[in-house]
Amino acid sequence: MNRTPSKPKAALWMAGWLSLMLMVAVAGREATRELNVFQLMEIRSTLGLLMLYPLVHLAGGFAALRTSRLRMHASRGLLHYCGQLGWFYALTLIPLGQVVSLEFTMPIWTAILAASFLGERITIWKILAIALGLIGVFVIVRPATGEINPGQLIALAAAVAFGTSVAMMKSLTRTETSVAIVFWMMLVQAVAGALPTLYVWVWPSPYIWACAIAVALAGTFSHFCMARAMLYADATIVLPMDFLRVPLTAAAGWLLYAERMDAFTVLGALLILTGNLLNLKPPASRPAPAQAA
Repeated sequence: MNRTPSKPKAALWMAGWLSLMLMVAVAGREATRELNVFQLMEIRSTLGLLMLYPLVHLAGGFAALRTSRLRMHASRGLLHYCGQLGWFYALTLIPLGQVVSLEFTMPIWTAILAASFLGERITIWKILAIALGLIGVFVIVRPATGEINPGQLIALAAAVAFGTSVAMMKSLTRTETSVAIVFWMMLVQAVAGALPTLYVWVWPSPYIWACAIAVALAGTFSHFCMARAMLYADATIVLPMDFLRVPLTAAAGWLLYAERMDAFTVLGALLILTGNLLNLKPPASRPAPAQAA
């Protein structure tokens, strides 16, 4: 596989990521007009498993999915499932731009948990990033005004769940393959949502079927685009491109649903994104020990 650094190619793959993630947000908002979030998630997880099969086959078949850490896979899958349920439900309650802005607090929670449980180093830049992110959350949610929207709290809880899930994934990558991690996550989500989906099932209209399938397709292949972008550029170059998702999603909300981003949401989003940029700053290299003469 070609790993020659190329910023234009990285930007092109990130354009695919941004387009597909925008599709997930809009198609998810449309699908939840008729579908319960449990049903939408079940369709997304089941189709995701089917789409993942070619990668499982290339990795060596189901033998490559054997694991001794099933409990960790199950815990992570359930946590990620709860986060996705909350994210889709928040889309029905608050503007698209607010959902995505609060989602970008995920790296903050990941940094805290990775330092607490995985022994990763906390630098002054990470501390500043966490502080800016938390201030940004307070600016968006504005608890002092007494006008907190439940959708904001659900979106924030989803971001915490995603951040915890990422920290658990970091632990799993020490012993598990990427395909195995994704497979077990999808399988756990499909099993967890089966009974709730049967209880709330309604047969979707053709339009809603199309939206649900779009969520599954875009949600699966968006991660492929991100992985390809990482082949051509470092994370410090690739991940800041993802920040375009905030204005793009806000623009989609304005054009499609006449949603407006107020000044508090814009300011809070800027603080959160600034914190994310600081979080990407590599730690200063320690000087090599002096050699004895």
